[in-house]
Amino acid sequence: MKNQKSFYNAQLELNKTEAKRIFKQMGLLSVLRLSVFVLTVFGIYFTFQYWQLAVVIGVVGMAMFLVLLTRYTELKQKRALHKRLVIINANEIKIADGDFYNRPDGSEFQNPKHFFSLDIDLFGKGSFFQFVNRTTIKEGTEKFTNYLLANQISNITSRQDAIKELGNLPLWRQNYSAVAQGVEAQHSATSIINWLKQYKPFLSVIHYWSTIGFSIASVVLLTLGVLEIIPISFTGYWLLLGLGLTAFYLKRINVVAHNTEKAKDTFRQYALLLQRIENEAFNSPLLKEQQHKIKSEGLKASQIFSKFSKALDALDNRNNLISAIFGNGLLLSDIRQTYHVEQWITKYGHKVEDWFDVVTFFDAYNSLGNFAFNHQEFNYPVITDQPVTISATALGHPLLNSEKRVDSDLELQAQQFLIVTGANMAGKSTFLRTVALHIVMANVGLPVCAKQSKYKPIKLITSMRTTDSLTDDSSYFFSELTRLKFVVDTVAKDTNHFIILDEILKGTNSTDKAIGSRKFVEKLVKLNATGIIATHDLSLTEIEKELEAVENYYFDAEIINDELYFDYKLKQGVCQNMNASFLLKKMEIV
Repeated sequence: MKNQKSFYNAQLELNKTEAKRIFKQMGLLSVLRLSVFVLTVFGIYFTFQYWQLAVVIGVVGMAMFLVLLTRYTELKQKRALHKRLVIINANEIKIADGDFYNRPDGSEFQNPKHFFSLDIDLFGKGSFFQFVNRTTIKEGTEKFTNYLLANQISNITSRQDAIKELGNLPLWRQNYSAVAQGVEAQHSATSIINWLKQYKPFLSVIHYWSTIGFSIASVVLLTLGVLEIIPISFTGYWLLLGLGLTAFYLKRINVVAHNTEKAKDTFRQYALLLQRIENEAFNSPLLKEQQHKIKSEGLKASQIFSKFSKALDALDNRNNLISAIFGNGLLLSDIRQTYHVEQWITKYGHKVEDWFDVVTFFDAYNSLGNFAFNHQEFNYPVITDQPVTISATALGHPLLNSEKRVDSDLELQAQQFLIVTGANMAGKSTFLRTVALHIVMANVGLPVCAKQSKYKPIKLITSMRTTDSLTDDSSYFFSELTRLKFVVDTVAKDTNHFIILDEILKGTNSTDKAIGSRKFVEKLVKLNATGIIATHDLSLTEIEKELEAVENYYFDAEIINDELYFDYKLKQGVCQNMNASFLLKKMEIV
């Protein structure tokens, strides 16, 4: 077991040191580059009368300058990578210290109509998403969110194995994230995929060989003109003919160029990430399956992407005025490069979606692996088909500080319903969200905040934070009834749902609420539902005497030395101590 904070501190210092070392190398290369340039200029100046020697000095000097420039660019990119790794490790240290509230919180993914997304602090300030998310690509963030919301209860052990493996590869994960952050793609992968799928080529192989023949003819005419065998003006007329032919296809070439310009940075970024995936030897079946998706005809997807990037770069040369005139006039370069782009799209365009999907899969799973690495004290639930739904020891909320967190044991059988009572602020709502997050995390494949857990996979559905809607012209009470109907209808179709309810029917009077709550719980029990309801209504606990599936639990509060004391421990039975009147008096409200 690695000490994660020590690891992040060590990586922070290592990458800082490496960034500084590379910066010094870059400074030295800058001096060398300037020296080569100056020496080349002086060399040419002093040997100008011996033009052959001057040419040699010029060529050698330019070659050395370009080599140094290339090396400088490589070091610059490498230093940028280390600087991003510095930020990644510094952020992990801050998050471990509880400073994560300024990160993206995923509020845009909250959906009141979803099974549970609005109720359990999955999104929003201080949420599970804000704490766990480390995705670097928009599509990766969406995929990560979909995993959290999926209610997927099959193949959990395969997801656990993948997360365990990635959890043990912190250096690989960090490098993947640092590379992903290196290129900011301006256009989404989805828009590029849609364009590739819908694109219809307009150039054939005849067009390609025609450009080759035209280029050969251009070379012949140019040679004959230079040798004064034919008037050089013939070459000019030939150039105008080439520009005319290019102009005939210009509109359609411009459409291709416009769309490929949008795709270029995205392809460059994804090629680098695919290379990282290809070069790692994964063991878990799910990760190996993802690797297999990016193999094609013996070539690596990153190589195929790189080949496409070169074709796009070649087409991009049309923006250079000299290339545009002479390249098209003499070589029909736009037509030829567009043909290469179209051939790539025809051959590989249908596979791009799978390749992009693999990149976003690893972007999303890196967040899950990172969580596993950061919480090595958590444990993966043992998946069982026994009638127990959750049997957890020392179950706690994963976002609470471990030094302050109070854990509880939970034993909940299939088709069992718990009624939880307790004083205000005693821990009922936190406990409900703890159980909900256990289910969500277990279904995703994550380790849960418990010493041990046996878990029979089940989907989650909640009703905890119903709100009124001015836009829908619906009252709070009607919104709550609509939500409760959604719960009943869902469970009636599929009993394999874990229901979590917090103080239902709050929008009516206490007598009506007591009667309605009782009938609702009876309905759920009749449907063989499994779940928990928290309530202040002690009369609801009487159902335990009538229905075998119902058990009462509570969170207690005590007044010691005129101060309110909570132990936040789940106990079996019914709460006897309520604290509203005490708090009103204590705070001098009454």
